[in-house]
Amino acid sequence: MSIRALIADDENLARQILREYLANQPDIEIVSECDNGFSAVKAISELKPDLVFLDVQMPKLDGFEVLELIDAKLAVVFVTAYDQYATKAFDAAAVDYLLKPFDLARFETALERVRRKLAVAPVPLAPAELRNAALPPGRHAERVVIRDGARVHILPVAQIDYVEAQDDYLAFHSAGKSYLKQQTISSLEESLDSKQFVRVHRSFVVNLERIRKIEAYTKDARIAVLTDGAKIPVSRGGYLKLKEAMAQT
Repeated sequence: MSIRALIADDENLARQILREYLANQPDIEIVSECDNGFSAVKAISELKPDLVFLDVQMPKLDGFEVLELIDAKLAVVFVTAYDQYATKAFDAAAVDYLLKPFDLARFETALERVRRKLAVAPVPLAPAELRNAALPPGRHAERVVIRDGARVHILPVAQIDYVEAQDDYLAFHSAGKSYLKQQTISSLEESLDSKQFVRVHRSFVVNLERIRKIEAYTKDARIAVLTDGAKIPVSRGGYLKLKEAMAQT
């Protein structure tokens, strides 16, 4: 079986080492090399490799964001200088990784794991959940990346007004515009700072800074009126969480 591989790393030396190690692997062909996240997304989408060696920390888009923007089932080997906490997250998600600096023996061990995985079928990754697991304690997402056809929107978290679940997608509302992304509301909630964002309903997460007032709707339900006039349903449990969060601000 021939394996088509792509290397995405902003460090020239790291790409060179991977290239040299792969030169001794007759069943693996390098189809492209990328030095930033945007070019990696483009190349993966166009070339559809079987295997990607993916740096975590890259310019423009990091490795997690790259995975969020591609629609492909492939084997991923993270090449990372991340700390021990993050590598535990990779293990938990059954993702192969190489911790810089790595030697040939460790590299070949990762390749054997990749070959076994590809011999069966690539396991679909859950990049949002993986990112959450890799965040150090006390750290939260600072931006959201959303693909819209050939365009990529990078939305700072602070600019989000509210988020609404729509079937398998989330609609991010910001400054009068909406952006759709395939993600679960639970994974989004986990990535956000609970002091700034509250899940006030099973289908809605709201930025506390955008709430202008809370109005009664029924005996057990309320409505949050935002600064732009949007009205968001607030469940009984959501109201309790809302009051608790507001008391901390």
